[in-house]
Amino acid sequence: MDGIDAALVEFSQDDIKLIAQHSHTLPITLTQKLKLLTLDSPEANIDMLGSADTELGLVFSDAVNQLLTKASIEASQITAIGSHGHTVRHRPDLKSNFSMQIGDANRISFLTGITTIADFRRKDIAAGGEGAPLAPAFHQQVFRSNNENRAVLNIGGIANLTYLAADITNPCLGFDTGPGNTLMDAWIFKHKNMAYDKDGQWAASSKADKSLVSQLMKDKFVLSTPPKSSGREHYHLPWLKQHLTQYTQLNNSEIQSSLSQFTCDSIIYAIENHLPEKIKTLIVCGGGTHNKHLMNQLKHKLADVSVESSENYGVAPDWVEAIAFAWLARQTLQHLPGNIPSVTGASQSLVLGAIYPV
Repeated sequence: MDGIDAALVEFSQDDIKLIAQHSHTLPITLTQKLKLLTLDSPEANIDMLGSADTELGLVFSDAVNQLLTKASIEASQITAIGSHGHTVRHRPDLKSNFSMQIGDANRISFLTGITTIADFRRKDIAAGGEGAPLAPAFHQQVFRSNNENRAVLNIGGIANLTYLAADITNPCLGFDTGPGNTLMDAWIFKHKNMAYDKDGQWAASSKADKSLVSQLMKDKFVLSTPPKSSGREHYHLPWLKQHLTQYTQLNNSEIQSSLSQFTCDSIIYAIENHLPEKIKTLIVCGGGTHNKHLMNQLKHKLADVSVESSENYGVAPDWVEAIAFAWLARQTLQHLPGNIPSVTGASQSLVLGAIYPV
C-alpha cells in the first residue's frame, strides 16, 4: 500500500519483454485514506472513497508519465494501460458479493492520452466467480512446463498459489492461501515503524510459538477448500489482536516469528491439501521472495520440491503482477478470456475489464 509498480511491457507472438519499470511512492495522506477505507474505519465515508478514487487516478497517471519519460517512449507508442486499481473491499463471501477497486480510469486515460483498461474483477463475479485470483491465466502462459507439475506462489500482502499440470488437459487451479506479508508488515510497522521486515531479520531473531501458530492455523479461510480469495479485510491487526489475548507472555519479536511461520505453514497446507498432484518445482514471485527467512522456511518444509525465484524463469519477481495486468489488458483488447473458471469458480471464460478510450 506504500507504492505503485508501473511496468512497460512489449508483447510479441512468442515473447513477453519488460522494457522498463518504475516504482512510484504514494503520498502519505492518500496512504492513510486507503488504510481507513480498507479497514472499514469509522472515519471512512463516501466522500473519502470518492476523493481517494480521484487522487489515486491522478497518482497512477503520474506514475505512467514518469515511466514513459524514464524509458524515452511517447504515449502515442503505447497501445493501452492495464490498471488493476487499489482494492478497498473484496467480499466474494456475501450474498450480494462484490469486489471494489479504485483509481479513476477516466482520469488515467485523459491525463496520459492512452486507452486504459480497468475493472478486471467484476465480470468474473457476475458469472458466479470469486473475481480472484486473475494472475493464474498469466502464470499458465509463462511458467507452465510439459515436463513437470509446477506451482507458482505469489507472496504479496496475501499469498496465492497457481497449480500448473504438465498434462495440458488437466485444469489450471489457483487460489489465495492466506496471509503473505500483510500481518508481518502490519506488526513491524506498529512496533518498529518500519514498512517491512527486511530479509525477515526480526522474525529470525526469535522462535515462533508453536501454540500461537497452531491457533492461527485454525483460521477458517486457511482450512476452506478452493475456489477462494481473501484480502486485508480479513487479515489485519484487529483480527490478530483477537488471537493474541491468550499469549500476553510473548514478546513482539516472538509474535513476528510466529506470523512468519503462519504464512509459511498456511502455504504448505495449501500445497499438501489443495493441489491434485505433487509438484516438482515451486516458482516464487512477489515481495516475499526478498524475505530470506520466509524463503528458508519454505525450502525447509518442501525438501523434495525445487523452490526457485521467478527470476530464474526470466521474470523479475517484483514485476510479475504488473506484467500480468498488462497481459490481461492485452487479452481484453484482443477479445480473449482473462479468467480461468477452474480457478475463480466462474461459470464460463470471459473477456474481462472495462475500456476507457482516449
